[in-house]
Amino acid sequence: MFLLLVSLLVGPWAQFAPASWWEGFPAFGRGWASFDGSYNEHLIRDVGGLQLAMAVVLLAALLRPTVALVRVAGLASVAWQAPHVVYHLVHVGDLPTRADQVAQSALIIVALAVAAALLVAGPRPNGG
Repeated sequence: MFLLLVSLLVGPWAQFAPASWWEGFPAFGRGWASFDGSYNEHLIRDVGGLQLAMAVVLLAALLRPTVALVRVAGLASVAWQAPHVVYHLVHVGDLPTRADQVAQSALIIVALAVAAALLVAGPRPNGG
């Protein structure tokens, strides 16, 4: 559910209001995306599309939690989040404050851990 909510927050925002997302993500005037280079509408809309696609996969796994589908959702999440985490940890110093650095690092690591957990903690074959 956590990963789905994140995708539903980021996806439409980045896809349909890319300049607003670039300036304002994650919220409260933090502007984490804008610290990482010049505005690129194409790239931001691609991020939005990725998040919307992830929302579809995660929603399907939530509504029909078969072992295979939950694990595919986890694998898809890990596939994009693992390099995302590495990139941000390497560039964490680009953020303006220690609080931003800690918050961003914690959030992306938690998201990756939740995704990885889906790989091993999918629903049981008996539906439990």
